[in-house]
Amino acid sequence: MSGKRLARLGKLFRPNRWISKVEVPSDWLPPLTWTGDGMTLRIYSLEDVAELQYATFESYEHLKPWMPWASDRQTIFQTEKIVRRLISGYHGNDDYTVGIWDGSTLVGGTGFHLRCGPFAWKCAEIGMWIRSSYASEGWGTRALAQMLEWGFTEWGWERLIWKCDTRNTGSIRVAEKCGMTLEATFRSDAVDVDGERRDTHQFVILRQDWQARNPQFG
Repeated sequence: MSGKRLARLGKLFRPNRWISKVEVPSDWLPPLTWTGDGMTLRIYSLEDVAELQYATFESYEHLKPWMPWASDRQTIFQTEKIVRRLISGYHGNDDYTVGIWDGSTLVGGTGFHLRCGPFAWKCAEIGMWIRSSYASEGWGTRALAQMLEWGFTEWGWERLIWKCDTRNTGSIRVAEKCGMTLEATFRSDAVDVDGERRDTHQFVILRQDWQARNPQFG
């Protein structure tokens, strides 16, 4: 392989992400908010810092088996740094993370993560966490359904991905209820929060699959 080609690949492949800002169309402005099914999905603001800190602190025991970032010692200062980074990443077209809101209460977080390839491929991965006080009440399924509708309408994605630990039965059920197809299982592809090797399910739904389930948007 030539040195020039290696250099090009080096720019394309970055840790956990392929996208480069240069590949995002210059006239692209990401949608900022979506409302449906009794919830609002929106970009974070600095006014959300205290609510985010409390929600993640409250949910630590619930989140820690699956979310390596979960912490019971996150300060307001650290949370503000996280929110500033999320806002910057959103407007910089690096990553699109939003909060799931029930009025003024933060129910959880989700987003369209650019881990699938260049922006032009119109593929994103949806991640999600739900606050412990809202867990097992259907919020994950409802939020994913709204993310799919938002993603295939206002965002224009063609392929959306959902990944989870093969032991996370709740996450598996959410994907299945929303019509996503188990496309692959990656064996020993990651390390869990305890440092043990783990397997990952990858669920996928394409625009045409989603439209077939929702003909009103066809």
